[in-house]
Amino acid sequence: MKLTLITATYNSGKVLLDCLNSVWKQDYNDIEHLIIDGGSEDDTLSVVEKFKCHNYNIKVFSDSDNGIYYALNKGIALATGEVIGFVHSDDLLADPKIVSKIMNCFNDGPYDGVYGNLQYVDKQQSTKVVRSWQSRDFEPGLLGKGWMPAHPTFFLKKEVYVKHGGFNLNYRIAADYDMMLRVLKDTSYRFVFLREVITKMRMGGASNRNLKNIIVKSREDYKILKRNHIRNPLLALFLKNISKVNQFF
Repeated sequence: MKLTLITATYNSGKVLLDCLNSVWKQDYNDIEHLIIDGGSEDDTLSVVEKFKCHNYNIKVFSDSDNGIYYALNKGIALATGEVIGFVHSDDLLADPKIVSKIMNCFNDGPYDGVYGNLQYVDKQQSTKVVRSWQSRDFEPGLLGKGWMPAHPTFFLKKEVYVKHGGFNLNYRIAADYDMMLRVLKDTSYRFVFLREVITKMRMGGASNRNLKNIIVKSREDYKILKRNHIRNPLLALFLKNISKVNQFF
């Protein structure tokens, strides 16, 4: 099966190299990497150009857009792979064999989604782990307890997006949570937890950049829980937030 990886970029030249290297070094040979650029004015596109000479199926689409979720939706629409995943411009895949392990899960299936663990790493030093997001086997009852997989580790068959659509652009920070809830609530799907670190995410993302963004995200999370008919949404939101404390230990 072909995998499409989607990376949204905007003035990402300073951090993009690690991301591209982590994809290029994968030992899985059927990867399509889509760079959805928002009209960068730095050297982002020249960094990408350097990889076009490699044996690397990388495609660039650059135009002004309406933010990261718009870009990710655009990537989903352009994807030709049977499986879709995301690797953000300042993040990287954990090791060169991780895509093969993910795709083996799909091939061993029948699974509609695969997810795993995530490490938050220092913004300047990607080998320095700051937090660890350890996931677990999926059970529907976990959604009411605020549980979710780490979105960058969440790989889905394209047909899931065909059925459920992409990211809701009404949400500025938490559209990934809304998308995952919609998909995970669908009892016709099967998901498998790969007990591996899939993604290394640099600290300082939009959802936890400052207090204002944390408040906005919490409000959006609450609306999403209600909209997806999660029982006791305030309790689920509290449990969702408090569960992150363990990631520091």
